[in-house]
Amino acid sequence: MKRIRRFLAEAVSELRKVSWPTFVQTRNLTVLVFAVSIAVGVFVAFWDQVFQGVIGIIGNALS
Repeated sequence: MKRIRRFLAEAVSELRKVSWPTFVQTRNLTVLVFAVSIAVGVFVAFWDQVFQGVIGIIGNALS
């Protein structure tokens, strides 16, 4: 039990040292993550369509 109490006390002590982001920073970084995720999704979808077309053309040419 003493070890658990010591661990929790050290954890709380370390959490007090953390530099937490402000609400504005958190919001801006969240928007950035969404924007980058959407951009990557569009990029992957574009290349997926291109490669599907190429595979379709190759498949039609071989059959």
